Amino acid sequence: MNKLLELFLTFVKIGAFTFGGGYAMISIIEDNCVEKKKWITHDEMMDITVIAESTPGPIAINCATFVGHKIAGLAGAVCATLGVVLPSFLIIFVISSFLDNFLEIEIIAKAFYGIKVAVGVLILDAGIKMFKKMSKKIFPRVIMALSCITMFFVQMFAIKFSAISLMLIAGAVGLVAFLIQGRKKEVSVE
Repeated sequence: MNKLLELFLTFVKIGAFTFGGGYAMISIIEDNCVEKKKWITHDEMMDITVIAESTPGPIAINCATFVGHKIAGLAGAVCATLGVVLPSFLIIFVISSFLDNFLEIEIIAKAFYGIKVAVGVLILDAGIKMFKKMSKKIFPRVIMALSCITMFFVQMFAIKFSAISLMLIAGAVGLVAFLIQGRKKEVSVE
């Protein structure tokens, strides 16, 4: 019961104090779950991020569900998921119930302008941490570099190309490389 409460409160804190959605939360989730609580390893966090990004649903909820399940099974998954969702739900519910023109309040609009910058920094921080922990092998780094270059040119020249398509292509290339590598090992053993 203690572990469930700890999971819930940890993810309530993450959900309540992180603006900018799932990508901004990755850095905070990693800090809490890997560095402070030691619930998961850095490698598991990278795996969670990849899986959470490629499955339906918000990335932060998927990450919370995985961590909760790893720590305390189904009950842990439910507690962590509720913890990360509840603060946003309550904040939006209160704002929508009482303030019709919330973003028209000058101080709120200026605060959100500053929050946009902080969100960008959180996302960049998560990316840098993941890059540092990425496998030192050349293949993953080449895939990452090609993906970044592709998305840069897609954005620069306003080409209609989905990031999801790029993820699927990168996943297919990784799978083919994995199968080829496995086949080479089989041949060398024989």
